[in-house]
Amino acid sequence: FSGYISQVLKNYTDHACDGEYISLRCPHRTTISIQSSFYGRIVPSHQMCPSRYPHSYATLIKEDVACSVGTSLQKMLDECQDRRSCQFLVNSRLFGADPCPGTGKYLLVWYKCRPNEYKSKVACEDDKLRLSCKKSMVIAIYSAVFGRTQGGSLECPYQTLGMPTIECQSATALQLMIKRCHGKRSCSIYASTYEFGDPCYPGIRKHLNVIYTCDNTPFLLPVDETQPPAFTSSMEPVGVSTEMALLSNILAAYAFIT
Repeated sequence: FSGYISQVLKNYTDHACDGEYISLRCPHRTTISIQSSFYGRIVPSHQMCPSRYPHSYATLIKEDVACSVGTSLQKMLDECQDRRSCQFLVNSRLFGADPCPGTGKYLLVWYKCRPNEYKSKVACEDDKLRLSCKKSMVIAIYSAVFGRTQGGSLECPYQTLGMPTIECQSATALQLMIKRCHGKRSCSIYASTYEFGDPCYPGIRKHLNVIYTCDNTPFLLPVDETQPPAFTSSMEPVGVSTEMALLSNILAAYAFIT
């Protein structure tokens, strides 16, 4: 059970250079949910996806390291969203016009594995959220947000007392919900700043939104635990290699700037 849930809750990162295949895969009874994607180049080739051809130092100096396309996310959604696995060859023709001809590029993808069947519950600030499953079934938390999302919540009208519409979310909501409810038949928690802290400006009304699934414990285990899990090392979210750690930092900065 814990092994399955740890796979479901991970934020996976995968990448492939031009001319390589990228392959995404999720465990049994889950499907791919694309979170973000990048195609182009924002670091020199000696740090990521080196060129297959020898380059002089002068050529490397001219390499375009501010190159990206705006269609990579939509392409990944078209190819992989809501599937258990997908694979395709990475090249610039997939993404439309080449933004930097002559520069080798790469594709980076962030995704999660979403349960095929899940439920969603919302509690407004200071209300109690109750989750429950039928007999012999237990709760598996998929995601949890406490704060105010850009779209708001129909169940909790937006009250800001004149404050602008700003998205704000608790960084510990998911961990707290897993601690309170993970593996239990039922649980309850108040959607309050006492529990989650206050990630927003004073006066902004918040809500707690939890996505979870109920299932029988035996079926939440991998199909065959005697076999190694069908994941490549590149799909681990953190600590895979110095290269992937560097990528994560660079792309976080890129996403922030964008």
